[in-house]
Amino acid sequence: MSVEVMPLYRCPGLIEPVARLIYEEFWREVEGGYSLADLVAHLRNATDPDRIPLSLIAVEDGELLGTINLIENDDAQRAHLRPWLAAMVVSQGRRGEGIGSALVRTLLAQAQHLGLPRLFLGTDGPGFYARLGAQLHEQVREDFCIMCFELGQRP
Repeated sequence: MSVEVMPLYRCPGLIEPVARLIYEEFWREVEGGYSLADLVAHLRNATDPDRIPLSLIAVEDGELLGTINLIENDDAQRAHLRPWLAAMVVSQGRRGEGIGSALVRTLLAQAQHLGLPRLFLGTDGPGFYARLGAQLHEQVREDFCIMCFELGQRP
């Protein structure tokens, strides 16, 4: 497997497919949520690997396999928590191959490079992130929690 993780801006032709991947996974059924056009606009702002927002992609032989993003905030009710790991998704047919883990590890390394002390994220799958070193920050509902990566303590 020759999966490469890189900043999205290096492959501008993949902005719309990345937006579609995020939209289908997280927003298609959310009334009043982000539209596909909104996501494209947000992703077009991720043009510098040394600042937020940052969008990374996993590709293999030019095929988009997944994405992960670093944004200022992903929860208006928790505006004091920042920055956030957001919209991590791997293509359906490629899940379970370590691509998500590679995306998370690369984003954490980039966040450390930026001098960030921690990253927050919301998830309904805490086990995946816990295996990568995240800790529970807040149990929001039975099926959803906020987690935190303390970047000085990465595995």
